[in-house]
Amino acid sequence: MKFLDPNHPFFDQAWVRWLTVLFPTAWGLFELAWIGSPLWGMIFLAAGAYAAWELFFQRKG
Repeated sequence: MKFLDPNHPFFDQAWVRWLTVLFPTAWGLFELAWIGSPLWGMIFLAAGAYAAWELFFQRKG
């Protein structure tokens, strides 16, 4: 079982895929810029990058 299955029916709509990528990326930038927490910022940026890779590049169909 994958952590994030890009072919799950939940991700059929484009806005759901975009939101899944943009929310953790925006939160990571928020953590870095305003909160000043580089650890959490990098964790959320990595989660956003992983989601982008899975949902936009590994997705079939």
